[in-house]
Parts: sequence; C-alpha cells; structure tokens
Amino acid sequence: MKKEKPIWKRNLYILSVAVFIAGIAFSEIMPFLPLYIDTLGHFTHKQLNFWSGFIFSGVYFVSAVISPWWGKLADKKGRKLMILRASLGMALVLGAMGLVTNVWQLFFLRMLQGFFAGFVSNSNALIATETPKEKSGQALGTMASAFTAGNLLGPFLGGALASAFNYRITFFITGFLLMISFLLSLFFVHEEGFKPITEKKLDKASGVIKTLRSPALIFGLLLTTLIIQAANNSINPIVSLYVKQLMNGHGNVVFVSGIIAALPGIATFLAASRFGALGDRIGTHKIIIGGFIGATILFFLTAFVHNTLQLGILRFLVGFTDACLFPQVQTLLTKNSPVSVTGRIFSWNQSAMYTGNIMGPLLGSFIAGISSYSMVFIITAGIVILNLILFNLNVVRNLGCLSNPVDE
Repeated sequence: MKKEKPIWKRNLYILSVAVFIAGIAFSEIMPFLPLYIDTLGHFTHKQLNFWSGFIFSGVYFVSAVISPWWGKLADKKGRKLMILRASLGMALVLGAMGLVTNVWQLFFLRMLQGFFAGFVSNSNALIATETPKEKSGQALGTMASAFTAGNLLGPFLGGALASAFNYRITFFITGFLLMISFLLSLFFVHEEGFKPITEKKLDKASGVIKTLRSPALIFGLLLTTLIIQAANNSINPIVSLYVKQLMNGHGNVVFVSGIIAALPGIATFLAASRFGALGDRIGTHKIIIGGFIGATILFFLTAFVHNTLQLGILRFLVGFTDACLFPQVQTLLTKNSPVSVTGRIFSWNQSAMYTGNIMGPLLGSFIAGISSYSMVFIITAGIVILNLILFNLNVVRNLGCLSNPVDE
C-alpha cells in the first residue's frame, strides 16, 4: 500500500501551485498598467508619470500599515484564515478594476487591494511553521521558486492577453486566477500544527522583540528589504513608457514591455536556488553583498541604452542580482526568528517591503517627471550603493556578534 504523503508535503504542493497562480495574477497587469491609466483621461507627460506612481503605490501604502495587524491575527487565529481572506478579497478587487471609468476609481481599488494583501506572506508563514525544521529551507525555496515562476510568466501573459483582447478583459481573467488560488487553499490546505499564541506579552511589539536572539540583526534585515524594494520598484512605473520612448512610438509597445518585464524573472527563477545553495556554503550575507554590487553596475548601465535589445539584456542580468537579494534576506530572517512569532516577523518584513514599494514608484515617477527616464536608473544605482553600505554596517556586524550564527 502506497504511504500517504505527510500533511506538510501536501500543503507545500498545493500552496506552491496557488502561489504560482497568484504570482501570475499579481504581475500580469504590470506591463500595461501605465498604458491603462492613459486611457482613463487626457494627461500630459508629467501627469501620466505622477499618476502611474500613485496608482502603483496605492496598494502598498495600505498594506504597509495593515500588515502587522494581519500578522498578529495570523499568529492568533491561523495562517489559513489569512490566506483565504487575502485570496478571495483580491480576486474580487482585481476583477473590479476592469470596470473602472476614471483614474480615481482605479486608485481606490488599488488601495483596497492593499487592504486584502498578504496571500504569499501568509502562505510562506504556514509552510515555515508546519514543515519540519530540517526541511524548512527546502520548502521555503520551493515556495520562492513557485512565486518567481508565476512572476516570470505573468508579464508575458499579461502583455499577450492585453494585445489579444483588451486591458479590461485581462483584469477579469486576473480576478478569475486569484479565485482559483482561493478554492485550492479552501479545499486542500490543512493547518494541523497551528498553536494559537495566547501570551499577552506577545500582543505588543516589545514582547516580540524580546524573543529575538539579535533584534538589531532582524531590524537591519527589515531595512535592507525596504531599500531593495524601493530600488527595484522605482523603475516599474516607467518601464513601459521607457520602452515606448526607445521604440519611438512604433511597434507593439505592450507586447515588448511584457517581454522585458518578464526577463528579470527568468534569471531569478534560474538562479535563486543555486545562489541559496551557495549561500549555505559560504554565507548568505556574502551572496547579498555580491547582489548589491552587481545591481549597482547594471542599473547604471541601463541609463545609457539606445534600444530595447540592450534594455532587455540588462534587465535579464538584473534578475540574477534579484536572486541574490530579497530571497536571501528572507532566508536570514527565517533562520534567525523563533517559530512562535513567525507570522509577526513575516508581516513586519512585508510592511518593510510595501513601504519600499511605496517609496520606489513615487521616487521613479517624480524623477522621470522632472528629468528623464535615464536619470531614474542612475538614482536607483545610488540607492543600491546606500543599501550596500547600511547592510555592511548593520547586518554583517550583528551576524558576527552572534555566538552561534545560524547563517554559518
């Protein structure tokens, strides 16, 4: 008789599929979102850049504020409940974006999307707490690969759907995909190992901080996450507009934008697990430092491209540096956080990520509005250098101070 798979393995399989689908849904609207905004009114170049920044940032503003509360609730009520709440809410909201008639309605729905955010972070938290400790790295790596693969396919699929149908139909399809993730989680995910956190001291952030081996290390990593996301997202509102400029308004801008937006995901998907394994051998923090150096060089060079081929090559290479950064920061957080407050730490990291997502598009849109698209990449390179300096000053020092560093 064939032995039945353990619950944690079945959860891993189902949630990796659900996260893959969610990754497609979240990223497939990005290549054409600024172009969709342009159809909702008559905007000048400067107005379009600013609206793109605000629309991109709306979801992250709300999420940054509310994520710690959702994380606290997840530790008390369970991660599955948070997974269902996020997937169903975002399915309805993203589908409704195809019905808007003006830019303010779209902005409101993006804010509402932020309220329901947390599907991926709570899925990771459930897997991290349900999986045996010796298998947690492998399990979280599988989840990261699944989400990256979805993000990889999403922009290409979104560009193709928008070209074949229209922007509105693509939003309806996006909502349907998230509904599939909701149904998979509802019927096939079982959270059996959950133990509600009832200690009153953990109701407050100060109580959570006291459970950490090195609070300075954790908060240093949260700051690193914030700046990584700010740098990566500073260019999101202007990628399709930059492509349009490079193509001089000729050709299928939406389709080319979708391909270029997907290229970093291809590289990240190919390299993330390999860099993770290398980090286990030589130190995860060394991989992160290498990522910072590579990203600085590539962002700077992108400011001087003359055609979409050059842009595509550099964006593909940026994907390798992405594989060295955010996934590896999550690895350090996982290894240095106690299970009892996993939901809270993951939610703090999500808030840091979303704060960076707010700052990045606003900064990129502002710079593009008053200067040029090329200047956005130059400023972004400077932000990465700043992150490298802060990471060395804070995180590496605190790793060295641990008597028995988990990362070694």
